[in-house]
Amino acid sequence: MVTVPTRDGGTVEITRCGALVDIHVRDREGRTVATVTRRAGEGALLLAGYRAKGANHG
Repeated sequence: MVTVPTRDGGTVEITRCGALVDIHVRDREGRTVATVTRRAGEGALLLAGYRAKGANHG
């Protein structure tokens, strides 16, 4: 699992499940805001884009 902090104090958790990834978005209190399942390649692109943009830059 990879956990990435968001600018507003929440987190994005990406967990690989075989050929898929589960993506959990949580607010600063830890409440789930969204949960989606995508192909692993899409999850990797999301994470790479996030890292390229910078965790604390809009």
